[in-house]
Amino acid sequence: MKKNAAEGEAVLATNRKAFFNFEILEKAEAGVSLVGSEVKSIRGGGLNFRDSYIDFRGGELFWVGAFIGPYSHSNMQNHAEDRLRRLLLHKKEILKLGGKVTERGLTLVPLRAYFKNGRVKLEIGLARGKKSHDKRETIKRRDIDRDTAQAVRERRR
Repeated sequence: MKKNAAEGEAVLATNRKAFFNFEILEKAEAGVSLVGSEVKSIRGGGLNFRDSYIDFRGGELFWVGAFIGPYSHSNMQNHAEDRLRRLLLHKKEILKLGGKVTERGLTLVPLRAYFKNGRVKLEIGLARGKKSHDKRETIKRRDIDRDTAQAVRERRR
């Protein structure tokens, strides 16, 4: 876990693929409704949300497809690994994000999971899918930035 001492945050996981596949338009912070064994498993590094997404159902937001492994020291009544997890936001925020998703054809993706003051938080992003030419442009820009940084390092030697 990477700690940010100024804000009291410990980053659990980031979704780097989301920044490559989507153009992030807006970000929001949401709490996650979890059971105790899930929190203990997350503290042990058992979180994977690579193919997960946020779904708007019946006026609520749900985190779908996130895998939280079973807690190793738990008994038979462990949590289900791939269950739906409700996101905790204010009603106005939920309706605003849900409206944008249904009207404009945007999607909600999880960007980052972290502990904030002992609670698991999820940074979600309102995103639009990138086209293949946009992805190629992103790769080209990343390569150019890497080459210039390398040239600067070589120049300083």
